[in-house]
Amino acid sequence: MSFQAQPQFQPMTYIITGAARGIGRHLALSLVSRGARVVLLDANMDELSNTLSLLSERQQYRDQFVACECDLKSRLQIRNAVDSARRFLGGRLDCLINNAMAMPHTWPHGGGMDEGDEAEIMRHWDAQIAVGLSAPFYLSRLCVPMLKREGWKAGAKASEGDRPGCVINVSSTRATQAEMDHEGYSAAKAGLVGLTQSLSVSLGTRYGIRVNAVLPGWIDVQAENKAADEKGTKWAEGISKEEHAWQLNGRVGKPEDVMEAVDYLVGSTFMTGQEITVSGGVERRMVYPED
Repeated sequence: MSFQAQPQFQPMTYIITGAARGIGRHLALSLVSRGARVVLLDANMDELSNTLSLLSERQQYRDQFVACECDLKSRLQIRNAVDSARRFLGGRLDCLINNAMAMPHTWPHGGGMDEGDEAEIMRHWDAQIAVGLSAPFYLSRLCVPMLKREGWKAGAKASEGDRPGCVINVSSTRATQAEMDHEGYSAAKAGLVGLTQSLSVSLGTRYGIRVNAVLPGWIDVQAENKAADEKGTKWAEGISKEEHAWQLNGRVGKPEDVMEAVDYLVGSTFMTGQEITVSGGVERRMVYPED
């Protein structure tokens, strides 16, 4: 009787942008805790250092992650970060998660797009589009060599280990719903949906790389940052019963809800070019003026 050698276990590999706080931080902490190898990208070194300290508290995680300070408005910094990720991950990437978005989401002067200093308004607009839309395109382009698999061809039955990687773009329900003074944010998030569709066709046809989007609604992330760690802030702290009740399932979202959607998209090999809205369905509610 002959025995076939079993393939060596390879941990899943991820790159996450905006990984220092909020949804990105939760994704990074969760994935590392499961044994994945994760590259964390963020421009906020104070928050990034705090997130790294949480990971470093457990000795068994210390060789599973690396962090890169990266201003996603800079193509040079993006390229350098991808080079560092390639070395750390050994040239193989299972999932790129484009999660980052420039802050603040509204105009910095607190007024409308027709108010305030023009140069300040346009700097803010440029930052929103650069971080929220241009960076995901550039990162996806640079990561193709790590996401594709040698020998893949359309119609072939790939083994678990030979399956091409995927891209997940974190958009928002604001891609299809507007809030006052969110022009840059909404435009970038809507553009990300269009980019997802286009990349899914181009990268899927050529390399079998799947590209999908997650559109979170109200996800409470106030506990996912350094200040909250120091204060011991808990999820949904300060959110009223009425705010919870407004959601169709009786609560606002948790970062875990986004993690579940990411897990599904990574594991579901027939899903590509799609958007999954993670909102509790609240956008389906008809709202009248008296409400």
